[in-house]
Formats: sequence, C-alpha cells, structure tokens
Amino acid sequence: MIVDDELPARALLREYLQAHPDFEVAGECANGFEAVKAISETRPDLAFLDVQMPKLDGFEVLELLDDPPAIVFATAYDEFALKAFEVHAVDYLLKPFGRERLAEALDRVRERLAPAASGGAPAPGMPSGVRLAAAARPPGQFVERLLVRDGSRVHVIPVDRLDYLEAQDDYVAIHAEGRSWLKHESLADLAEGLDPARFVRTHRSYVLNVERIERLELYARDSRVAILAGGRQVPVSRSGYARLRELM
Repeated sequence: MIVDDELPARALLREYLQAHPDFEVAGECANGFEAVKAISETRPDLAFLDVQMPKLDGFEVLELLDDPPAIVFATAYDEFALKAFEVHAVDYLLKPFGRERLAEALDRVRERLAPAASGGAPAPGMPSGVRLAAAARPPGQFVERLLVRDGSRVHVIPVDRLDYLEAQDDYVAIHAEGRSWLKHESLADLAEGLDPARFVRTHRSYVLNVERIERLELYARDSRVAILAGGRQVPVSRSGYARLRELM
C-alpha cells in the first residue's frame, strides 16, 4: 500500500516497485483517512507511509490500525520519523530517494516478512501507533487530539475537550463534554502523550483533566473524589491526591 498525499510521489514509487515483481501494489491513498480504511480492508503486508499528510498524519494512521503492517516511512521530513525508525519501523526513506535506496529498504522488508511467509515464527510486530508517535514526538510536545476509530468512522477529539480517561480492561474510555468513546489502548500509553501540567493520574484507572475539577471531597480515609463540572465524580487515591496537590 502506498500512502502519500502527493500524486507524483505515489507514481514514482509505483514505477520503482515495478522492478521488484515479488511486490504487488495493493492500492494507493492520498490521505490518512483513506489509508486507515484501505489498510484495514486489504490488510497489506507492507505500507509505504508518508508522515506529513492532510487530515491525519502517518503516526495517527498507525494509531488507528488494530494490526499495522510492516511500515516503511517515505517522507521529506525527518524530524519525527527518524526516531520512530530507530524504534520499530522497517526502514525510512528520505525524499527524494532513488531506486538503489528503495531496493535496500525492500531487502529489509523481505527479511522482516520472511519468517511468517515460511511458516516460522512471525517477526516482532509493530508497536501501537500511540507508542510510535510518543517515540517520535520531540521532548515537551504533547498530543493535541485523540483519535478513535468506530468502524469506518474516525472520531477526532481535541484534548482541550477532555474531561477524563478511564481504564476499562484492554480499552480506555475517553470522556469529553458528556460523550464517551472506547479506544483500544492502555491508559498508561494514552496518558503519556498528554501534558502533565493539565492531566493527572488521580487513580490507577483514571486520568483527570484538572481544569474540569470543581472541588475535591473526602470519600473515605485516604480516599477522595473529584467533583467535575456537571456533577461527574472521579475517584482520587492517596497518591493521586498527592499529585494533584503538587499541581494545584
């Protein structure tokens, strides 16, 4: 799968791939939304993924995929993707790249995919998109929105609207302005991308937007609840209360 918002870039990569008959182009996508839908439906072994794209960037695409394929980043911007490559991507192509550099990347892809193709143990999979994005994010920069996939739809939730996050088994319930969405992710991974000056883990199962707190009430010995605007209550453990006191 080729994912790039620039038509000439997609055409050039498709042309280069013609020299490698063991690779078949399953499709092309011009933006992140198209990529999420196409990759989910066709389940390619490999995706060439641009980083900077309209609507959804490359890391947000990964975040929305349940089982990401092998990824080769192909982009003109290296400030984010280089670190992600160091962590887990199969390779990283800095535009403009030539046929020889692509051939090197495809050798790495063959090596990555060979165990599964021969019936052996599969190579280690990609980490979640949230972890990749966190790895590539410059220090001090935090996520500005959360993405939740709901079938073919993608919900975009600005972090400014978040009330709190709640762990629910393998999911996180995202609560914002009276609505809730479930995202398949761990609470720790999702919270890692949030600004710690605004979001505090008040309980092992809750991360709270401190701007939503109206007051704190004692619930039991060493246990409190945060009363939010609108009356919702979020538990606050002893350690969570200590973190809140440091911040407030």
